[in-house]
Amino acid sequence: MSKFDRRNQAKQKRQNDRHVLQEQTTIFNPKIGAPRIVAVVPLHPTASAAAAIACINESCKIHDEIPAVGSTCIKIPSHRTSIRYIALPSKDLFATLDACRVADFVIFVLSAQEMLDDFGDLVLTAAKAQGISHFMMATQGSSVMGSQNRKRAATETLQVFMRQRFPEQDRLRYLDVTRDCATIMQWICSKTPKGVSWRDDRSWMFIEGLEWSKVGTAHNGKGDSAEVRVTGVVRGRNLNSNRLVHLGDWGDYQIDRITAASVEKIPEKIDREKDSMEVDLSQEKILDSPTNDQDDLAELAPEEITMEEAETQVYSDAPSARKGVLFDDHHYFDEDKEDEPEVSRRLPRGTSKYQSAWYLGDISDSGSDMEDVDDITGGISIDGSTHPVEGWDGPVDYDQPMTEAGPSEYPQSEVFLDPSPEDEVEQIAAYRAQRRKEADENLEFPDEIELHPNVLARERLARYRGLKSLRTSHWETEEDKFYEPEEWPRLLEIGNYKAAKNRFIKEALVNGVKPGTRVHVYLRDVPVTLQNSGVSPPISLFSLLRHERKHAAVNYNITLNSAYPTELKSKEELIVQCGPRRYIVNPLFSQAGDTPNDVHKFERFLHPGRSAIASFVGPLTWGPTPALFFKRRALPPLVNDDANNGISLSMASSLSPSDDIALVATGTSLAPSASRVIAKRIILTGHPYKIHKKLVTVRYMFFNPDDVQWFKALQLWTKRGRAGHMKESLGTHGYFKATFDAKVNPMDAVAISLYKRVWPRSARTFTQ
Repeated sequence: MSKFDRRNQAKQKRQNDRHVLQEQTTIFNPKIGAPRIVAVVPLHPTASAAAAIACINESCKIHDEIPAVGSTCIKIPSHRTSIRYIALPSKDLFATLDACRVADFVIFVLSAQEMLDDFGDLVLTAAKAQGISHFMMATQGSSVMGSQNRKRAATETLQVFMRQRFPEQDRLRYLDVTRDCATIMQWICSKTPKGVSWRDDRSWMFIEGLEWSKVGTAHNGKGDSAEVRVTGVVRGRNLNSNRLVHLGDWGDYQIDRITAASVEKIPEKIDREKDSMEVDLSQEKILDSPTNDQDDLAELAPEEITMEEAETQVYSDAPSARKGVLFDDHHYFDEDKEDEPEVSRRLPRGTSKYQSAWYLGDISDSGSDMEDVDDITGGISIDGSTHPVEGWDGPVDYDQPMTEAGPSEYPQSEVFLDPSPEDEVEQIAAYRAQRRKEADENLEFPDEIELHPNVLARERLARYRGLKSLRTSHWETEEDKFYEPEEWPRLLEIGNYKAAKNRFIKEALVNGVKPGTRVHVYLRDVPVTLQNSGVSPPISLFSLLRHERKHAAVNYNITLNSAYPTELKSKEELIVQCGPRRYIVNPLFSQAGDTPNDVHKFERFLHPGRSAIASFVGPLTWGPTPALFFKRRALPPLVNDDANNGISLSMASSLSPSDDIALVATGTSLAPSASRVIAKRIILTGHPYKIHKKLVTVRYMFFNPDDVQWFKALQLWTKRGRAGHMKESLGTHGYFKATFDAKVNPMDAVAISLYKRVWPRSARTFTQ
């Protein structure tokens, strides 16, 4: 690149940066622009948001009355701008997060007399993980501290705390000092908000007014819903009436029309909600109205499409028709052997059917005390019509006197008597107690299960299969069609996630109402029950990108919060907040990373210091959006005031809804995938009962020969790294012989791994 080209490139970059800065500052035009939104968050019950706002306004000689809780708009003539303050209560976590989500500036108010409590620490952690534009730390109440030593000690403590948690903050401001209040005001009025990436990809606005129409004027003509008018200034991207909008805990709705709102006078105080709406529609200018491309409220694909796909789908045989476990993509030992001829074996005379199960093959001694025993039915062939087996082609002459049989050339085929049921139960209990002790000490078998002797393993583990390698072996998905959830085929599937995300984000740049415009947004079919349900009105409106209403198998990269004391169990009920939405989920945890076969091991617990993938069925969210995972914790029981343990009745009246909520993990949204297989692993272990070089007799893994035959194709492995396979079943109690690649240690444990696919659960609507 030549010198002229480099200069031209630098010039174009400066022009682009200047254009972006101009767009960011134009929205705060003092005549027609939007007010700067400032959220004031008290982090201690003794701190007051209204008092903090009053101190900041007094630096500009403004003495307007400030409500204790709520929003108010103040004009600042000296800075030629206007500020909308949001005064928040001291202990309301979700209201605080909702306000910080739409605020351009956040002021955290500390108490100079008291240390930060657990709730204040929770608010700071959650707000920072959610994403905030600009924030500042300020203290309140330092003027009432009489002693200078106490004031100096409190100041040093707060400074140390701020440097540890927020090293980017230069210093701590004091609301009791006029100079610091003037600095805060200058910071609010002159600084350009940097924005939040996930928020700036969508259109949003702070709700200045929310008005209900008369019941029965809804779009669907029913009396259980009404039309709602929301007033505010468009921020972020263009507000398109074809896209759905999200109203906090009220849900998602369609836009009926967008009209222009008056910008001549910004009201000093906003009435958040009115009983009825009386507007002269002839005086409103319609800025945007929906077309045929408007998104619907459907969460799943139509059933007609699913039925058409099901007609062309070819399913495999039912699991009940199988004769062996699925190993990778093949059912071994599944051939039909019912029509094969019955084969006889040479066994000692007098051997019963029970004892014949302990002989592998023929006993090829030359003694005359051998008899021909049918291999299938156990009957004795005495009519000479036997099948030739390994050179034996004639009947046995039973009239000859019996002679003693010579020594067997197959020592592994010696007769072995099964122990009595009582002795075997005691042996199993002693062996498993020893194994549990070892597992607790070493934690080397977290997925091990124990089968009851009376339970058939092939029925108990019918959904499980074997894999040579969890990372590379092919996963046969046709076997899962019998167990998949009913709504699974109707979920949204995305072929190229990255290309689709970029296309729909760029789509928000064109059409619709431009940012900085004050508008009235009319919403269709809002349930009337929300008007008097006790749920606080929403403070923000977020426009959803295309398809963000539809459900998919969503995945989140999740990391356990360092302040959470214990591990987090999979399928536990959590409250997840991703972007502007909150819902209740029971996520499945699985190992992170990319595998060639897209199979990932299911994790029963998420341990501290580890990351995993949380999966559930829920609404799609485009882009890497931060997510917060909350959990409701159990509070101590209510007791009388004179009791020593529990919560007293007087204390219970002062508890807020956020006292039982803990932030357990944070994460980021990933690409959804319905083909991502979450495989739950179980391990069956057995005891090496007899060892002869590489040949081992294993017990306590199975308890009947049919189970041994069913799982015969699976590969065996041991705790110390040996690998092998099953040879033959022994007896009727589930013993079997196996060969390994090396000699097995008597203190080792023989195991097999089985896997089954687990399905993510659906998310539910969150209500406080």
